[in-house]
Amino acid sequence: PGKNETKVDLEELKTSVLYSGPVDPAEWVGLRKSYPLLVYLRNNLLMLAILAFEVTIYRHQEYYRCRNNLTAPVTKTIFHDITRAHLDDGLVNCVKYFINYFFYKFGLETCFLLSVNVIGQRMDFYAMIHAFWLIAVLYRRRRKAIAEIWPKYCCFLACIITFQYFLCIGIPPAPCKDYPWRSGNANFNSNIIKWLYFPDFIVRPNPVFLVYDFMLLLCASLQRQTFEDENKAAVRIMAGDNVEICMNLDAASFSQHNPVPDFIHCR
Repeated sequence: PGKNETKVDLEELKTSVLYSGPVDPAEWVGLRKSYPLLVYLRNNLLMLAILAFEVTIYRHQEYYRCRNNLTAPVTKTIFHDITRAHLDDGLVNCVKYFINYFFYKFGLETCFLLSVNVIGQRMDFYAMIHAFWLIAVLYRRRRKAIAEIWPKYCCFLACIITFQYFLCIGIPPAPCKDYPWRSGNANFNSNIIKWLYFPDFIVRPNPVFLVYDFMLLLCASLQRQTFEDENKAAVRIMAGDNVEICMNLDAASFSQHNPVPDFIHCR
């Protein structure tokens, strides 16, 4: 670029994809010449193997139930004979219960922790958006109120991770056209571009941030399923309900509202 076409320092400009060396258009669509080819394709083959293994297990379970006239369990758990009544019946049954229903009981808190983790890892513009959403969800306070807004939160996470994915890809570098925020009239520097998570040929967006967003989206989707399961009577019988207990109850008379033994105010 000419002197008036950009404000980028010469040393910083040398790190740009457009000017650091020849541009291969095939790399923009994910193709790169590699040898040996098996090393290049091993992650794709591993994903196919995992998917094939999962389908095989589900097909085998379905065939086994049809052959023996068995019905599918109500909840997708490991220990089908463990219910809420077994939670206080020994340490082994307690561990089995939480293996089955840990996310059912503490999934919402896990999502909040992952949201804080996303904010702390990113520390950019999208982290601020995540913080606003976290405040909006926590402001609802009651679990039923949070369940009403949760589908919108999941939709937001799905849309924002898709949008950021396209930002990471950016425009093809083959036409040798730089972004407008790198022009001479733009008052942007590399730190602002990094904070705004803009696509750039010098300071490229960090794709690792999408991993944090994906983990949050995964847990939020599981929590949405949990909110739906809470309204099913069969699930409540097996896992117990998640109904909130009023905070105004007296601690001494708490045992008459709590279905499990009282180990503190016992008589």
